[in-house]
Amino acid sequence: MEDYYQDHHIIYHEKTFHIDPSSFLEPLRKHLKPGDKVLDVGCGSGRDLLWFKMRGFRVVGFERSEGLAALARKYADCDIIEGDFERYDFSKQTFDAILLSGALVHIPHAHLEAVFRNIVRGLGEGGYVLVSLKEGSGSAMDRYGRTFYFWRDEDLRDIFLAHDVKILEFHKSVSKVNETDTWLSYVLVKGFQGPRVIKGFEGGNAINNIQDSREVDG
Repeated sequence: MEDYYQDHHIIYHEKTFHIDPSSFLEPLRKHLKPGDKVLDVGCGSGRDLLWFKMRGFRVVGFERSEGLAALARKYADCDIIEGDFERYDFSKQTFDAILLSGALVHIPHAHLEAVFRNIVRGLGEGGYVLVSLKEGSGSAMDRYGRTFYFWRDEDLRDIFLAHDVKILEFHKSVSKVNETDTWLSYVLVKGFQGPRVIKGFEGGNAINNIQDSREVDG
């Protein structure tokens, strides 16, 4: 896959930054308290970082694209780590929450578990994760040369529960960008010892307008 997010970072920014992310970030925000430290992996040009920062959270971004990282520093005015999240050592810092809004859609099925395990090493005990992936089977390449990998809910649940995280909320929604796409979104908690609580919503749920940080093709 060509480096779409570097080569087209200005176009990508212009197509995504103006979108109000409230509907799909609120399920995570309501579990946090002001001052909590949030890491946005695959932060793009900083839209979601700015949203959390304006609500009193300490934010850090992680982005592979040099161009998008520079835009995120400009618009969110926060620290941005540049790197490859498949190789970066996330245990270097501890966060109260990690945002994976569409960040893993290009990870092949065989690699997702290892990538997820590496990223949540940066999560403190009792910390939260918001992760969203596309529902389906197999993979597909879009007109920009990006390969997207699709998932079944039951397979994702197996991966999450094998890594000391519990599902607090589950949301399923049809994409407003591409009606053929259905998004699976989970709010997870690390090391949760209380009763397992899973809330499921479909159709007209609170995140029906989900637009992940890695989709621009309408």
